[in-house]
Amino acid sequence: MRRERDVKVGIVKAREVRVVFHSAYWSEGRSFVGECCFEPCERLFTPGEEDATFTLKEVTIGIGFHWERKEEQTFCGALLLKEEDGQVRAINVVPVETYLTSVISSEMSANASLELLKAHAVISRSWLLKMMDGGQWTTLNPQPSTLNSQLSTLNCEGSIIRWYDSEEHVGFDVCADDHCQRYQGITRQSNPNVVKAIEATCGQVLTYEGKVCDTRFSKCCGGMTEVFESCWQPVHHPYLAAKADPYCNTRDRRILSQVLNNYDQETVDFYRWTVSYTTDELSELVRRKSGIDFGRILDLVPIDRGASGRIITMKIVGEKRTLTVGKELEIRKWLSESHLYSSAFEVEKTENGFILHGKGWGHGVGLCQIGAAVMGAKGYNYREILMHYFVDAEIKKLYNHE
Repeated sequence: MRRERDVKVGIVKAREVRVVFHSAYWSEGRSFVGECCFEPCERLFTPGEEDATFTLKEVTIGIGFHWERKEEQTFCGALLLKEEDGQVRAINVVPVETYLTSVISSEMSANASLELLKAHAVISRSWLLKMMDGGQWTTLNPQPSTLNSQLSTLNCEGSIIRWYDSEEHVGFDVCADDHCQRYQGITRQSNPNVVKAIEATCGQVLTYEGKVCDTRFSKCCGGMTEVFESCWQPVHHPYLAAKADPYCNTRDRRILSQVLNNYDQETVDFYRWTVSYTTDELSELVRRKSGIDFGRILDLVPIDRGASGRIITMKIVGEKRTLTVGKELEIRKWLSESHLYSSAFEVEKTENGFILHGKGWGHGVGLCQIGAAVMGAKGYNYREILMHYFVDAEIKKLYNHE
C-alpha cells in the first residue's frame, strides 16, 4: 500500500505577497512571527509547531468568473515562495489528506451532508492523484508523468476550437482556484463533518480497469450529464457516460446551501436561465471577448451538440465574417462578460437581438454537485452517489493516513 504524499498548491502570484504568521515559522535559520511582506524571492518557511498557521492577504478567487473577488485565507503546513516572471508565487505545501479537507469545504459548504462530503472527498482525491502522476496513476503500476494537456487550439480555416484542461504547472502541482480545484485553506472548515468525511474515505479513489478515474464535477448538470470528449480532448472515458440526472432540479434552499458557498449563493436560477442581448450589445461583446471583428452579428447557429444539449461547436455569422467556435468553455467565454452558466442553450432571434435559453451551471461532466446533494438528502450513501455518476467505476484504497 502506498504512502500519503505532499502536494504543492499555488495560491497567489503578485509583485509582493503579504503574510501573517500566527506563530513561529522558520526560514534559513530565522524565526518569523507576525505580518511580513515579501518581494520576489526563493525561500521555504516551515512551521515551528504542528498546529501553526499563516494568513495570505488579497488572494483572488473565481478568476475570470462572475464571482471573482479578493479575500484573506488562512493555511496550515509550509509556505514556499518562488520567483516567477518577476513576481513572487506563494505555494502551500501540505499532505494530500490535509489538502482535501480544505477542498471539500471550499468547493461546497462545510455544512453539506456527511455522505456528500465523503463522495466529494473521493472524487477530489482521485482527480488530484491522477493529475499529479500525469494521468498515469494506476492501482498496480504507476508510470512517469506524461501529462502535457494545456490549452489546446485547433485553428482551421473558418473555425477556432479550444478546450481548457489542467496543464502541468511550473513549480507546483495544482492551483487553488476553479482551474484545478478550489482550495481556500482552513478558512471555511467550520463543520467537524469535513474531517469525518476525509478520515472515513482516507486513501480511497475511483478506478476503472485498474486506473484512477478522471473524476470531473460541475455545479449543476441541468438534468443530463455530458461526456468528457464534448468538453476536452477527444478521449472517451466509459465511466463518464451521458445519463439523465433526475436529482438536480431543486429549489430547496436547505439543500442548495449545502453545495453553494456564500459567494456561490449570489448565483440564482441556474437550473433554467435566460440571457438577453440586443444585436449591438452582442456584436460589441463578441468582438471584445474574441478579439475578432465580426461586424454586426446576424446569427448564432449551433453546429454540434453533446448528449446533454451542450453546444460543442457554434457558427457565429456576422456582416464582416463567419466563424465556427468551440468547445463549450470558449463559447461561454465569448458570449458573456465572464462566462455563461453553460453552453446548454437554445438561441432565439428577436426583432432587436438574441435570447439564450439555457440550463445548468458548468460543463456537466461527471458528478453533479446539486444532484449529489439531493441524493444525500434522500438517504443515499456516498458509494451509491458515486456509482450513479461514474458508471461501472470501483472504489479502491491506495494508502492509509500516516
